[in-house]
Amino acid sequence: MMERKGRFRHQSLQDRKSIQKLLDAVKRGIAKGELQFGDDTGEITLEPKGLMNLRVTATAEDDQSRLDLRITWTNETPDKPDSGKLKIKGG
Repeated sequence: MMERKGRFRHQSLQDRKSIQKLLDAVKRGIAKGELQFGDDTGEITLEPKGLMNLRVTATAEDDQSRLDLRITWTNETPDKPDSGKLKIKGG
């Protein structure tokens, strides 16, 4: 479900084998540096680069279990100039 420009969201029921295939595709996309997501309502392409932050949350309560994986990174903008080498002088 495409919510707004720059954001893609999808929800569906999948079996373990299908989810494994999706996670394998994410793994290959991260290795390649390009992740493409899409369904009938929209699509988005992400380009993971450099160091990435990984957050894993797992919960099991009563009859419901949940696994959240969040991977974030900073998109480099080509028009943003590099500040150069950091210099620090002590007293």
